Amino acid sequence: LVGRLIFGGFFVMMGFMHGMKMSQMAQYAASKKVPLSSLAVLGTGILFVFGGLGVILGIFVSWAVAAIVLNLAGISVIMHPFWSVSDPQQKMMEQTQFLKNAALLGAALTLLAVAEPWAFSLF
Repeated sequence: LVGRLIFGGFFVMMGFMHGMKMSQMAQYAASKKVPLSSLAVLGTGILFVFGGLGVILGIFVSWAVAAIVLNLAGISVIMHPFWSVSDPQQKMMEQTQFLKNAALLGAALTLLAVAEPWAFSLF
């Protein structure tokens, strides 16, 4: 349960950050050539909140994990393409963010191996 609170809470918090810092995140996304960047930031924020709450509450687990996985896979490739960055410091920063997302992606996929219903789930 503690692990679910930490892991799911991370995504809930990130989702709310997408909403609270929408303008700045949309500008950054636009700089990465993301079309409809404001809508993309809002959409990814909603998916993160849904995914995080699903993990915390132990409900709609497959859908919650799918939301997290799709978000992380897309964001990692689009927002952190370290392989196309020439500046060494920028490349290192992008690679670190990419690898962090890859680790979170792996952890999310691991949740699918846990038999449902989870202990301490709402349903």
